[in-house]
Parts: sequence; C-alpha cells; structure tokens
Amino acid sequence: MTNYRRSHLGLTYFFTVVTHQRRKFLIDELARKCLRQEWKTVEANYPFEVIAISLLPEHIHCVWRLPKEDDNYSRRWGIIKKEFSKSYVDKGGQQSEQCQSRINKHELGIWQRRFFEHRIRDDKDLKNHIDYIHYNPVKHGLVKNVFEWPWSTVHKYYRQGCYRGFDWNVVNGLEFNENIEYDME
Repeated sequence: MTNYRRSHLGLTYFFTVVTHQRRKFLIDELARKCLRQEWKTVEANYPFEVIAISLLPEHIHCVWRLPKEDDNYSRRWGIIKKEFSKSYVDKGGQQSEQCQSRINKHELGIWQRRFFEHRIRDDKDLKNHIDYIHYNPVKHGLVKNVFEWPWSTVHKYYRQGCYRGFDWNVVNGLEFNENIEYDME
C-alpha cells in the first residue's frame, strides 16, 4: 500500500488540473468567467498566492504558495472544481459524457477526479516550474511564442523584467536557463 506523506505547512506547490476526457473548453469566455469567479471566492476564504499560472484549453498549470498555517490545497482545488462545475453547467456550459461511477457519485463530467501536485523543493525547482508553465502553450502547439498566449502570467513576469534576454529556444522539458533571475517581489 502506498504511504502518502503530507509536507510541511506554508510551502509552494506546482499543480496540473485537467478537464474530464481532456475536453477543450477552459479558454472559452464562459469557462474563464466561471473559473475566475470561483477562484477568487476560494482565494478569499482559503488564501493562497498564485506565483505562476497558464490556462490551456484542457488543463491548468500553476504554482501556489500556501499560508504557513494551512497546507490544505486539496480543499481549495475541491471547492474550485465543484463550484466551477456547478456554475459552468448552470450558465449553459456542457459537460462530458459520464460513466456510471460518476453518475452514482453525482459528479459532473467537467474535471478529472484527481490532480497532479509537486512540492517545490528550492529556487531552481521553482524557476524550472515557472518556465515550464509559461512555455506550455508553445509545447502544445497553441502558439509559436510564449508572449502570444493571453492566459498566462508570462506577461506579468516580462513586465517585471524577469524574462529580458531569456532564450525560449533553449527550453527543453525541465532543463532551463538557470542564469535568469526572477524578481518575485
């Protein structure tokens, strides 16, 4: 049996959250509006800091920093996914076809049940994951240049001077240019 261990409180995490059956709808106007609303509600009630994010048609990549007294990211994601699903369907959004198990559990066909999380270990790991998030739309062939993708924090990082002189052509998997300095303040 797998032994899952919880990390220390107040740490930083990378997440990937995927739609049910990888359905491509998250960048549609209705989905973005519902996601923004539920995200802000959860953030107000269960604070977290968004370090980086990229919203793609069928998944979200992001890095969150949680408060020192609370490491319950599962609660946050559970509420975001549940409330988004209800709001999205109520406002006319469509869900995927569901299996009997989902029907029995009263789950909407909007999100995959689970999500991927990775605890950020150090500054290098953080830089790699931020770059990965920002490069992801290019990796998936959605744009040719990271700055063409509107639903990403890459624009904020660029305005802060973080990517001046960064060569996106060297990005390969999680092997990034480590000479880049990030101004996270």
